[in-house]
Amino acid sequence: MPATQPQTQPLSDGLLGSERYTLCLTLGALAELEDALRAGDLTGLAERFAEGRLAARDVIALLGAALRGGGHALDDEAVARLPLDGGLAAVTAALGEALVAAFGVAPPTDP
Repeated sequence: MPATQPQTQPLSDGLLGSERYTLCLTLGALAELEDALRAGDLTGLAERFAEGRLAARDVIALLGAALRGGGHALDDEAVARLPLDGGLAAVTAALGEALVAAFGVAPPTDP
């Protein structure tokens, strides 16, 4: 069986300032999130994000893990200082796409 690579999500230009970034939730990034958010395991992590409620610190942890998984050497302090030029909604939408790519299941939509 061929090995699969984690799916990367390039961010739109200007979403986080002038630099181009790529998001990727690798297994290591997911493990980092489990620890940072005290989710316990992958199921707990998925349930936490499925609730649809995020604190700013959750966004920083998720964005930081996804950026590091995408190859960017940024700690959470540096992530917290990134400009949200594209707006918070656009950043969280991109993070949602990265979560769907990592877990392989689209979130339910309202009828």
